[in-house]
Amino acid sequence: MRNPNGYGSVVKLSGNRRRPYMARVTSGWTDDGRQIYQSLGYFERKEDALVCLANYHAEPYNIDDRNVTMAELYALWKETKAKRLSPSLAATLASAYKHCADLHPLPYRTIKAWQMQKCIDDCPLSRSTKTNIRNVFWHLDRFAYELDITSKRWSDVLEVDGAEPKEKTIFTDEEVRGFWKRQGEPGVDELLFMLYTGMRISEVFLLKCEDIDLEQGTMRCGVKTTAGKNRLVPIHDQIRPLVERHMGGEYLFAVETKSKNYIVAAVHQYRKIWDNLKTGHSPHECRHTFRSKLDSAGANPVAIDRIMGHKSQGTGERVYTHKTVKELRDAISLLEY
Repeated sequence: MRNPNGYGSVVKLSGNRRRPYMARVTSGWTDDGRQIYQSLGYFERKEDALVCLANYHAEPYNIDDRNVTMAELYALWKETKAKRLSPSLAATLASAYKHCADLHPLPYRTIKAWQMQKCIDDCPLSRSTKTNIRNVFWHLDRFAYELDITSKRWSDVLEVDGAEPKEKTIFTDEEVRGFWKRQGEPGVDELLFMLYTGMRISEVFLLKCEDIDLEQGTMRCGVKTTAGKNRLVPIHDQIRPLVERHMGGEYLFAVETKSKNYIVAAVHQYRKIWDNLKTGHSPHECRHTFRSKLDSAGANPVAIDRIMGHKSQGTGERVYTHKTVKELRDAISLLEY
């Protein structure tokens, strides 16, 4: 008897396998209309796989909790929980998950803290990547606990080496003047824009033209934190012609990409362009320079926090009024290179 549409299926895998029958359900569709499958488990007998499929539909989270692998748990977490995360964070965790490949086929309940820690310690990349690996385990631990797969959350004891963060170096006035002379080169307008707005790379490439008010001289932008989202940034007089020149499309700084995750692709492309600029700085040092210059110029600290999307220490400081918008303009006008 054929299963109803959307019910899932049991397939026999090729080769000499101890558990050749796989129960699976459809988790999505590709752009060309092909099904994307999520495995529910592997079994010696077809009958057992059919029982697993039936149990899944009786209670979709009731998968084989004793044998569910890290890969299967991650697939289910991605389908149900990751949707609540921002696209950029979900993509970051997906990238970090790949560094745990040795653990993917293991039943998640059998994975111990030392094995998770080894994934972190063996990763040859930056401290940031290692932190993201730990965050993957943090999310999976809590999901496994919710599904009653595990009773312990080993991610709480994981450590990332305490390497000191690299000291940030601000751009000099001479360097900034040099980049003004290099306008027209790929990536230079974006660099200057960051130096005069304090925006992060992701905020720059997510900024839509519809969120720019040339008449009022403001831009509404922001990601990452509650204080940072939907914040107002005045347009500095020095970059107004630059902004006007880029107006017209959907995004102020548009990037051509076929990737489903626009912002991840945009940032990835720009970092390659940045490397070719040979600035001697990281992109985030534009933001650091912006704050440092405003501090040195004596700008109002609360106004700086608002422009940059940092949480202000003062009470009642998170509601914009006409007066505070003027304060933001006054603060940013102090910025000079």
